[in-house]
Amino acid sequence: MASSDPSEVRRRTPPHRPDTEEYAPLIDDDDGDEEYDPNLPYGGKVYLARKKKPDTLTVRILEGLLIAFTVFFIYYAYFHFDNLHFHVTHAYAHMGHAQAMHLVGQRYLNGKGVDQSNDKAMEWFRYAADKGHPHSSHNLAVGHLQGYNTDVSGRDEVKKLLKFAASKGVSESHDALAKLCPQGDC
Repeated sequence: MASSDPSEVRRRTPPHRPDTEEYAPLIDDDDGDEEYDPNLPYGGKVYLARKKKPDTLTVRILEGLLIAFTVFFIYYAYFHFDNLHFHVTHAYAHMGHAQAMHLVGQRYLNGKGVDQSNDKAMEWFRYAADKGHPHSSHNLAVGHLQGYNTDVSGRDEVKKLLKFAASKGVSESHDALAKLCPQGDC
């Protein structure tokens, strides 16, 4: 059974590094296996992977729906960009981003991608101004001065909003403050 001859054991155990010439002569091909090649890694005995099963009908339907949705979205994004941009910006505005709130107010004010509504515009400008957006503060103050329906309490809040916008670098607010306070008491 077990032989004590070390050369017999050496021939049957696989070499540690079959790519070196030192171990190549130690491989004995006595069993007559014709596929065995000592020059290839692992002796040329490689098991092939099993054949993949075809996808089920459910997977094919889901792939088709995904492709159809992608084509529709590309069409929608290309031909209805203003509407798509408004909806994305509106979602960010509801998440609390001040810049998105300001952009939604601008969209409502100008009627771009949505029906024009000055009341909704002033509402969104108020939300953004409360978050510290300087251009929204300016637009809210000017909207109040032009007679739009806002929740600004009076001239003192208008001055406060314009001063905040001017301090943040809005040049139109400097001009509005100069016209609102000709004596420079603002």
